[in-house]
Amino acid sequence: MSMHDRSTSESTIPEGRLLWEPTPEAVQRAAVTDFMAWLRREKGRSFGSYPELWEWSVTELEDFWAAIWDYFRIPATHNYETVLEERTMPGARWFPGARLNFVDQVFRHRDREGPALIYQDEASGPRSLSWSELHRQTASAASALRELGVGPGDRVAAYITNGPEAVVAMLATASLGAVWSSASPDFGADSLVERFGQVGPKVLVAVDGYRYGGKAFDRMETVARLQREIPELEYTLLIATLSEEPDLSPLPNAAGTIPWPHILREPGVDLEPEPFPFDHPLWILYSSGTTGLPKAIVHGHGGMLLEHLKYMAFHADVRPGDRFFWFTTTGWMMWNVVVAALLRGATAVLYEGSPGYPSLDALWDLAEEQRLTHLGASAAYLTACMKEGLAPVRGRDLSELRMVGSTGSPLPPEAFRWVYDTVSSRIFLNSTSGGTDICSSFVGGSPLLPVHAGEIQGRTLGAKVEAYDEEGRPVVDQVGEMVVTEPMPCMPLRFWGDEDGSRYRESYFETFPGVWRHGDWIKVTSRASCVVYGRSDATLNRMGVRIGTSEIYRAVEEAARVKDSLVVSLEREDGSWHMPLFVQLAARDALDEELEGEIRTRIRKRISPRFMPDEVVQVEEIPYTLSGKKMEKPVKEILQGTPLEEAASPDSMRNPEALQVFRVRAHGPETPDGKEPGG
Repeated sequence: MSMHDRSTSESTIPEGRLLWEPTPEAVQRAAVTDFMAWLRREKGRSFGSYPELWEWSVTELEDFWAAIWDYFRIPATHNYETVLEERTMPGARWFPGARLNFVDQVFRHRDREGPALIYQDEASGPRSLSWSELHRQTASAASALRELGVGPGDRVAAYITNGPEAVVAMLATASLGAVWSSASPDFGADSLVERFGQVGPKVLVAVDGYRYGGKAFDRMETVARLQREIPELEYTLLIATLSEEPDLSPLPNAAGTIPWPHILREPGVDLEPEPFPFDHPLWILYSSGTTGLPKAIVHGHGGMLLEHLKYMAFHADVRPGDRFFWFTTTGWMMWNVVVAALLRGATAVLYEGSPGYPSLDALWDLAEEQRLTHLGASAAYLTACMKEGLAPVRGRDLSELRMVGSTGSPLPPEAFRWVYDTVSSRIFLNSTSGGTDICSSFVGGSPLLPVHAGEIQGRTLGAKVEAYDEEGRPVVDQVGEMVVTEPMPCMPLRFWGDEDGSRYRESYFETFPGVWRHGDWIKVTSRASCVVYGRSDATLNRMGVRIGTSEIYRAVEEAARVKDSLVVSLEREDGSWHMPLFVQLAARDALDEELEGEIRTRIRKRISPRFMPDEVVQVEEIPYTLSGKKMEKPVKEILQGTPLEEAASPDSMRNPEALQVFRVRAHGPETPDGKEPGG
């Protein structure tokens, strides 16, 4: 039921206001309720609430993860010897002795009726793949990869759109024990070479191009460069997206380039996923790579299988036959999460294109047309819909939709209320925060808990998340560093190429030895909900007081004329601090005294006069990574004198030209010879 008074005329809403509570019927139907009943029946464990279940899950780690194994009846060829060796971080070793394959769990559902995949792009209507056809294509692709010499531990890289071919190729790769790694075709060539060059793939699965925002983008030159610059690359499986027969003549390895349909032609091939140890590599994901060489994060078959079953069932409440969609590309960890819907016997719904083309209604139209039960998107997309005044339920039948998900950045309280006002008063709003590092969520939704404006419902099962003060002490109802104090099976096995583990330790365990520091500001409330306030490396410091940037954004972006914003805090040589605020306005609008006054008033009233910006500057665009994160740290580094090419990789950005204004502010305009003044 909705707890929001729709008659209110306020444009803002207090953080923490109760918006929704699950009905008794919804609680009864939830998969996590079934799990709790199973624990009581099979294990003699009784829990009266989600907080009690969570406390057990992070205290009795071995019992909890063993229960996950048993409840989901993990299809392993060899059982484990013990649940956990070395309850330390890093160094924890999970389920030694077990042998399994992620793909076996997917195809437990191969006899289901209905589609396994539904796919749609900007240029064509929906098409689907049945469970049996997905199984057949995966078997054929696995056989073809094997004939090309792909075996356990080999890498298969994919420069690929978000379509059925990507899912088939990933499952085929995993079935052989080879290691999957993907990027979307909007990545630039330099960024791809940085990523794939680290892991040395034997096979590349690539598209000839892609469509976005109504335009076609040819990518054959990039495919050619990958063939030239990755010496380990022997074969390319080419998917025609822009033309039926792409011209292969520019490719340096045209002879080793095989049209994708050729690998699906072998009929009657059996799919026999090979069993591997629990910690055998499954896929490699990459940090955003805005600065430095991206971290190549290795995840394992067992860790991803248990974590994604747990998340899908108990936090997203995905059930067999559901239709699960999250807007993503193949270059973001959420693509892997969408594929994980198959583990539950649900349909994974894929969309290729812009979420704003031809309008912001595109995803809501998809929700109605495909009868989605789950629709996820970035917080930026939901906030944009709110600011555009969209009312998705108006004129649409969204009666099948049970969950709206949000991730990527903090969702402001006003956007929480917008969902309940304009999508459905009965919706389960699943705001979640985690990362590529674990390919899942540390904090997120629960169908058993209420939803409060601006708050994530709780900490996920098995994730011992705390807020630490500067002394490394847990605090409640205070903002602190997000840390995880107990190991999880989904934590990275290692970074590829990090032979001694030093880069891995430095990334997570340097600040608090033995404790995972994630790099976000978080508040754990006294009722165990959570609020994430942005990256802790982008902290705003004013006279010794620190806050997260999301608080500024919420205040500033309430102004109707402000489309987007970015704020940084710069330390000067004399020890003082300078805080510029950059704002993006609607087209043909200009910053004036009236708007600047409104912005300053909102900050003063909402936060504190202490956090008034030293200047407000209009920019054409706010810079974002390809995964939709504001680039606060690179902007800060550029403004403090770091050369642009060292502060950020343009190929990892959605709009690299947006950084030029910050370079000019820091270094002045380029001279006619292309050099900076004084260079």
